[in-house]
Amino acid sequence: MSRETPGKISSLSIFFPAYNDGGTIPSMVLTAQIAARNITDDYEIIVVDDGSQDHTPLVLMELEKQIPCLRVIRHPENRGYGAALRTGFANATKEWVFYTDGDAQYNPLEMSLLVEALRDDVDVVNGYKISRNDPYIRILMGGIYNFGVKLAFGLKLKDVDCDYRLMRRKIFSVIELESNTGSICVEMISKIQGAGFRFAEIPVSHYHRQYGISQFFNWRRLLRTLRHLLALWWKLILKRKLSGGRV
Repeated sequence: MSRETPGKISSLSIFFPAYNDGGTIPSMVLTAQIAARNITDDYEIIVVDDGSQDHTPLVLMELEKQIPCLRVIRHPENRGYGAALRTGFANATKEWVFYTDGDAQYNPLEMSLLVEALRDDVDVVNGYKISRNDPYIRILMGGIYNFGVKLAFGLKLKDVDCDYRLMRRKIFSVIELESNTGSICVEMISKIQGAGFRFAEIPVSHYHRQYGISQFFNWRRLLRTLRHLLALWWKLILKRKLSGGRV
């Protein structure tokens, strides 16, 4: 990639997966618009509403009236975090794709830090949390999870579950994502790494959740994600080894 102006890119899709994020998604969309204007003249903002049960749909309807570059895609029922990400990637139309969660634990204004890290030999800029602002149990479980999946899948990133990423859209014409749960991040990084795409990593801020509750850190979802991770490990790691490197 060649950029004539440092800190600028040709075009950008920004998307947020949202589930019951009615209290935070307006600020995320507005700050994303501010950030995008400083990065490119050609951008779009997409929110994937994954079957929210709070006032998220009403808020997004109003935002669509006020912000021409905003496009809302609604799942009629909750399909899971992975399904929301897959919908976002499938509907992005620009050269670069940035996504983060709609719960405001990351700041879209720090998107410029990712753009500054771009080089011709970089395909993905992945954030990693400077300091995690969560309850202690979530910090502990998150640390164990991050260590475990890095070891099991041979992932080289500092922070696999930091959902603050800028990626070339062409990546998704090479890899195919299948997960509907939170295991999609492991699947995505494993497949991107395995396909030979190149990463850069940048520290980003992580903020305390001000609205709603986490949809990942509950026992039912954790057990379901664990089952999916085991299936992924069999398909992406063990099966490949048994077949001599062929999937």
